[in-house]
Amino acid sequence: MSVHPDVAALLDLVPADFADGEQIDWAAAEAALETRLPTDYKSMLDVYGMGDIGELVILSPLPSDVRGWESCHIGGMTANLRWLWEEENGIPVVALGAEAVLPWGSGMNANEMAWLMNGPDPDKWPVVAWRRQHSWKERPWALFDCGMVQFITRMMRGQFDSCPLGDASLWKQTGTFVSWHEQRRRLIAGLDPQTGEPNPYAEMYPITEDWPYPA
Repeated sequence: MSVHPDVAALLDLVPADFADGEQIDWAAAEAALETRLPTDYKSMLDVYGMGDIGELVILSPLPSDVRGWESCHIGGMTANLRWLWEEENGIPVVALGAEAVLPWGSGMNANEMAWLMNGPDPDKWPVVAWRRQHSWKERPWALFDCGMVQFITRMMRGQFDSCPLGDASLWKQTGTFVSWHEQRRRLIAGLDPQTGEPNPYAEMYPITEDWPYPA
């Protein structure tokens, strides 16, 4: 698959220096999720692999084999996200129910990002976001008329009227992409998983190959 133009724009902001190069079986992923997925999302994971941009967790389509990240996948986050849509009454101008919301991102002080599956073409699905932190005049859910990769680049470039999330760590600034495999390697080596710098608490709280330990 060629690189999607929105992903090419993201690469200008966030290099794939710490990408993993996983090969995802998209036919199997879409069959498991019982839906097609947007091409910008598939292109992004083909280029970067599974990982985070700063504190933004990009969910994988299927459970990861990286220990500690097994639950960071679309299916693992769907039920909770749809509960939030029902609990917070979604977005007033959107008549669709919770079954139309499909997650793709999480993190950044517990903000959740998803597609609104409002039609048969996944490349036309807009982004909806649940913001844990928001002003008293705002609702926790907001709708953004763009795809998921455009949402990320527009946030970094400050191309919304205001920060679209309840966390400004990627508002008008970029973050570094680090794959989950690289983050785990750094943790075990006593390094900060995002920066790769020495972790001053590594000796106090060592991470071993067995982390996280079985319950």
